[in-house]
Amino acid sequence: MDDTFKLPEDCIDMSEVRVGVDTTDRQLMELLDRRFGYMRAAARIKTDRNIVRDEARKAQVIGNAVTDAEARGLPSEKIGEIWELLVETSIAYELEEWDRIRA
Repeated sequence: MDDTFKLPEDCIDMSEVRVGVDTTDRQLMELLDRRFGYMRAAARIKTDRNIVRDEARKAQVIGNAVTDAEARGLPSEKIGEIWELLVETSIAYELEEWDRIRA
């Protein structure tokens, strides 16, 4: 796959759009890998399994995503749903890591 890509406003055909989407998806996966690395770090740092789930922090993270989406003119309600799933998946992953580290 071609690692060179054009920004959306510079695309003139669908092959360029597809290269851009595929490149962006790989970049998103790299960012998700980093994000889940922070979940591994949190699992290592937190001494009490009961504090892994933090509803106030969850609401803050999702609220930040929704606010950012609104500011960018993106579908904020759907992005809020995506972030809800992302945060819940992150919590589950962190719990698994917490248990694995202390097994």
